[in-house]
Amino acid sequence: MFIIAESNQLYLGDMLFYLVSFLIMAALVWHFAWKPVTQMMQKRADKIANDIDSAAQSREEAQKLAAKRQEELKGSRQEAARIVDNAKQAGESQRAEIIATAQQDAQNLKNQAQKDAEQARQDALRGAKKDIANLSIEIASKLIHKQLNADDQQALIDTYIEGLVKHE
Repeated sequence: MFIIAESNQLYLGDMLFYLVSFLIMAALVWHFAWKPVTQMMQKRADKIANDIDSAAQSREEAQKLAAKRQEELKGSRQEAARIVDNAKQAGESQRAEIIATAQQDAQNLKNQAQKDAEQARQDALRGAKKDIANLSIEIASKLIHKQLNADDQQALIDTYIEGLVKHE
């Protein structure tokens, strides 16, 4: 064996052995550790990039969905306001119609009651006139039965009835 340096006393064979061992070890580390670690790191970097892209895309979709829901909510509020306004108008219309119908019915009932009252009054007057006429005829016939003939009695009764009709 050759001595390279006398002071350190390193041998060329040992050095070659160390160098070959180092190269083999470096190749083994490169093959079994470095490549898988770099592949794992690359996969992780790709996954993180994909996650960031997915998060950005999800955020954009969420913003679009939120904007869409805001528009739908605004539309729903407008629709609800329109429905409430329509219901109020329909209610007012029905209220006015019901009031008009009730007033018309009340007026009709009042008119009918007045007609019925007038008819009842007329019937009562006719009945009273008839009763008075019959009673008058009966009384007059008893008092002056022998003094007046039938035509005179009828003329007297007619005159009396006309006097009653004029006083109404």
